[in-house]
Amino acid sequence: MEAEDTVTIVADAPTRTDDDFAPSPTRHKVVIVDDEPTNVELLKAILAREPAIDILATTDSTRAVELIHASNPDLVLLDLMMPQVNGFQIMEELRAGQPASAYNPILVLTADASQQTIHRALQAGATDFLTKPVDPTEVFLRIGNLLHTRDLYRQVVNQNANLETRVSERTTQLARARLELLERLARATEYRDDDTGEHTKRVGMNAALLWSELGLSASETEIIQEAAPLHDIGKVGISDNILLKPGRLTAEEFEVVKGHTTIGADILTGSDYPVLQMSERIARWHHENWNGSGYPDGLAMLEIPVEARIVKVCDVFDALVNERPYKRAWTVEEAIDELKRSKGVSADPEIVDAFCNLVASGRIQHT
Repeated sequence: MEAEDTVTIVADAPTRTDDDFAPSPTRHKVVIVDDEPTNVELLKAILAREPAIDILATTDSTRAVELIHASNPDLVLLDLMMPQVNGFQIMEELRAGQPASAYNPILVLTADASQQTIHRALQAGATDFLTKPVDPTEVFLRIGNLLHTRDLYRQVVNQNANLETRVSERTTQLARARLELLERLARATEYRDDDTGEHTKRVGMNAALLWSELGLSASETEIIQEAAPLHDIGKVGISDNILLKPGRLTAEEFEVVKGHTTIGADILTGSDYPVLQMSERIARWHHENWNGSGYPDGLAMLEIPVEARIVKVCDVFDALVNERPYKRAWTVEEAIDELKRSKGVSADPEIVDAFCNLVASGRIQHT
């Protein structure tokens, strides 16, 4: 049989009856695939009762999948027994190309009413099944039910999309609020001996750069940038008389200052959030030394968490090149020389080398 060209028809609006669809602001698109032109015309006439339906039809089953993909219809009216490509093959190809959660209804119309055919059609992806010759009213009502279900599906999809957008926006807001709270907490600590509060920011940014330079997990780069600024949060428990003393500390005073590591860890302990868990490790161990002579626990080498070893180098460098109440600002060259002298003693040699490379490339922030 010669194939009919694909056509688009917008049905004229006839007088409505109680059997018609409920009024809907949504237009629907229906694709008809049947190799018999008389069947196509009958279905067009049935659908003409509803003015909000756009009809696309073809008698060439080889073009059916392409037409359906191109038009994304709300409903497909599909004959089963057609030459070249039958309805089963069309449904199987359509199902293979769509996600399992999709709802694209297919109403099968066929003269074969055997249980085997019905079961095979439903298994292939048919949503509903009618046998020929069809009853026009039944066809119309079945189509109405399927389109109504399609509308409900789209409403759910849109609601889910809106909900996901709102959840995403809220999550972003919470993440920003969390980050701001962490920044303000770090600044509140640092204002005691750095009235700009910039030291903690620089340590965080430089720690993230160093983390990446060392080839560590990319997913945790942002975490260390947020966690590192809290390295000295324990200073809130240290008296200003000691913390801001312009001269050299006595042995007893230095023991008090050393306590900021355990105070900070105690403040941050017990969190379920990765950023605060990392902050706790940094706060406690960023004054440990590579040779085991540091505090508070005397850890050595790889016993010291890598994030604490990274922050140690960033913290020392930034403290050296910026003025403090008890010292002048060193030059970058002086600070780098000091870091190199610390390799294998207080600092991880590999981390010092990576940090020096970043300084040489101009990527490290120090003012």
